[in-house]
Amino acid sequence: MIFGGLQKFSLIDYPGKTCAILFTVGCNFRCPYCHNPELISLNNDTVVIEEKGILKFLENRIGKLDAVSITGGEPTLHKDLLSFMKKLKDMGFLIKLDSNGTRPLVLQKALDEKLVDYLAMDVKAPLDKYEKVTIKPINVEDIKKSIDIIKNSGIDHEFRTTVVRSLLSKDDILKIGETIAGAKRYYLQKFIATKTNDPKYLKETTYSDEELEELRTKIAKKVKICKVR
Repeated sequence: MIFGGLQKFSLIDYPGKTCAILFTVGCNFRCPYCHNPELISLNNDTVVIEEKGILKFLENRIGKLDAVSITGGEPTLHKDLLSFMKKLKDMGFLIKLDSNGTRPLVLQKALDEKLVDYLAMDVKAPLDKYEKVTIKPINVEDIKKSIDIIKNSGIDHEFRTTVVRSLLSKDDILKIGETIAGAKRYYLQKFIATKTNDPKYLKETTYSDEELEELRTKIAKKVKICKVR
């Protein structure tokens, strides 16, 4: 595998654990508000970190870090993802995997092979409005399957939605809450315009703290933990 970034230490990405964060390159979405646009596709400007360099770094962190978080981009697009995760497991790390949910079979295989300890999925929009956010055509059935797989996985998990006011109405956000009902964790993520795939979105906003708290209160009845972050 190749990677486009490495964060050597985090106390917040994997709840309750210390971890390193690996960023894969390549994504099948083109969300306009994406804050990692440099990871969407491999080009001459992309920072490339080889797998051997990542493994060497992690070998030196055995016993010092609890876990490795793999995010992107979209990690499940990489055909060698599971073999890489096995290497991390053999080193003794817990693994958190982030996904956009477009490849449910990969998520299921990771679970079947006991290669993942925490699953996180970005739910972009209500299922009937997904392509408004992703820009690219998708199979909504795959998104539904991934949500069901994660909810019924038996392992720690979370869903999250980046809230951009112009893309998601309050009703849209409540519909997402219905879709992931029964989940362990759901986070409403405030959109912060620092770096975006579409420069126009640098002028976009999220809802007020009061509005987000109102939404959180309603969704909290359907999931075990619901927070705004």
